[in-house]
Amino acid sequence: MTFTRVTLLATCLVSMPGAISVAKDSPSFKILSTSIAAPAKPRALPEFSLVERSGKKITLAELRGKVWIADFIYTHCNDTCPMQTADMAKLQDRWIKESELKLVSFSVDPERDTPRVLSEYATRFKADANRWLFLTGRKKEIASLVEDGFRLPIASAPHGNHAMIVHSSRFVLVDGQGQVRGYYDNRDPTAMDRLKADVTSLLQHSPLVRDIPAGMF
Repeated sequence: MTFTRVTLLATCLVSMPGAISVAKDSPSFKILSTSIAAPAKPRALPEFSLVERSGKKITLAELRGKVWIADFIYTHCNDTCPMQTADMAKLQDRWIKESELKLVSFSVDPERDTPRVLSEYATRFKADANRWLFLTGRKKEIASLVEDGFRLPIASAPHGNHAMIVHSSRFVLVDGQGQVRGYYDNRDPTAMDRLKADVTSLLQHSPLVRDIPAGMF
């Protein structure tokens, strides 16, 4: 699957406050529930193999047994990405001694976000290399993982010499079995409180989370 070219109208929209919300909440992207009232059912992520800022290959298998929070950013973004990464840094500080929790930031602009670029970006936010991963890879693989795996929107729009990447600002909670357990809008304090509560609940259970009651998320 390739990045979708969007129209000039969409380009104008993404430059306005709330534009990302318009994209991600459109009917075509309501594949999984993301509301508190109607929780999503756990669903397994597909296998992937991407490159971490350290240059090491990271696969889904290596994250099994860990609870992790994913987000989607790119280093040249001047819209939601800096806020997302700042919030991830706060989550890192909140669970600073929790070895069973990982943070995983996926670049949606892999052509520019090389491991070196991601490493410099991560340093700006004091990201712990052992607990907070920054992943990049082939453009097609990233697009497929975001759209088909996490079921979130991603598109590119012309913007000067480079494309603007339209993507979801949601955080995604993944359990020890590699299953998506919830989606959280980082601009919504209530959603972020729910994320913290859900992370705590997962960490209190076995990494395989076999005994979490249905409907908890």
